[in-house]
Amino acid sequence: MPLPQKKRWESMAKGLVLGALFTSFLLLLYSYAVPPLHTGLASARTPEGTAPCSPAPGEPETVTPANGSAAGCQPRRDIVFMKTHKTASSTLLNILFRFGQKHGLKFAFPNGRNDFDYPAFFARSLVQDYRPGACFNIICNHMRFHYEEVRGLVPPNATFITVLRDPARLFESSFHYFGSVVPFTWKLSSQDKLAEFLQDPDRYYDPNGYNAHYLRNLLFFDLGYDSGLDPGSPQVQEHILEVERRFHLVLLQEYFDESLVLLKDLLCWELEDVLYFKLNARRDPAGPRLSGELYRRATAWNVLDARLYRHFNASFWRKVEAFGRERMAREVATLRRANERMRRICIDGGRAVDAAAIQDSAMQPWQPLGAKSILGYNLKKSIGRRHAQLCRRMLTPEIQYLMDLGVNLWVTKLWKFIRDFLQW
Repeated sequence: MPLPQKKRWESMAKGLVLGALFTSFLLLLYSYAVPPLHTGLASARTPEGTAPCSPAPGEPETVTPANGSAAGCQPRRDIVFMKTHKTASSTLLNILFRFGQKHGLKFAFPNGRNDFDYPAFFARSLVQDYRPGACFNIICNHMRFHYEEVRGLVPPNATFITVLRDPARLFESSFHYFGSVVPFTWKLSSQDKLAEFLQDPDRYYDPNGYNAHYLRNLLFFDLGYDSGLDPGSPQVQEHILEVERRFHLVLLQEYFDESLVLLKDLLCWELEDVLYFKLNARRDPAGPRLSGELYRRATAWNVLDARLYRHFNASFWRKVEAFGRERMAREVATLRRANERMRRICIDGGRAVDAAAIQDSAMQPWQPLGAKSILGYNLKKSIGRRHAQLCRRMLTPEIQYLMDLGVNLWVTKLWKFIRDFLQW
């Protein structure tokens, strides 16, 4: 008996040592793969002369007027989509992937990952196969926005768009999706960690903590601003007005169909170009959504985002008024009928399903760490030739679509292999 027991202890000791070494290796690899959070704007700048796509030196920063869908307009093909987190941006990304692929456009893609070294600031040098002076039609992957660096990659008349969401709802989604990789949330002990955090956020929140940016004013952060600004600072309003000057259209997640109608009009696109299925959507939580006092607390905690959202919510409805309320209602109805028709043609069972029920790995969306909460779809097995390609493209998740488009995702693939191996 003593000998087998001794061997068992030796085996356990070896396992612990190997586990520690493997964990150290992963941490080292992650430190190289993930950029530092506090990379400054100056260090993000690509050291080179003015690129051909950049506006001439001293040219005023102006937004090109919308061409709309008036007779004779030409479809716009040069687009910058500032992809914010947890705002239905993956659905919009799919729309841009399809349009670019359909028309043979040139994307500026990340190199090695599915984002531009987020949360570091964007730099032109992060673009796959980048060469000084290179010009692109579409930029649309996650980044921390750096206007001058992005502007240098696209023609002067490129259209800039982004999407916002009610900050309290965005915070709730971000907390559930990213919370497990924000270490200061590990101190939360109750079953409802979100409610516990909102009761006294200053007690738990560390602005310098790892991944802390996910849990306060995430929209402000993604757009390249300081998410810890004093709400009373005049810089807050200055930044909001700067976003208004730089972006031709700011979409709203809560009014996604209306946003797509405005986008279609702005870009002079066809209805088929803006058809969509909801991608990267989270399974409805078992508990109640934020309401009442918790909703107010979440809004107050994300006060910079709340001011940003209020400003663009107002400007959005001014755009709707200018477009015409009745015309908007007609076009939204047309879009919804077309989406419903595609749902019947493309989706097996007609609805999104849990990850475990997805039959084809090519349709399996990326999941948050430690959970399988993101829904996906099963493609119908018998689809007519006319719709087969469109159906597959509309349902393909971001990572798989990037690979189909030839993007080098070695870091993302390695991380997926490790997660699958460890069953994270």
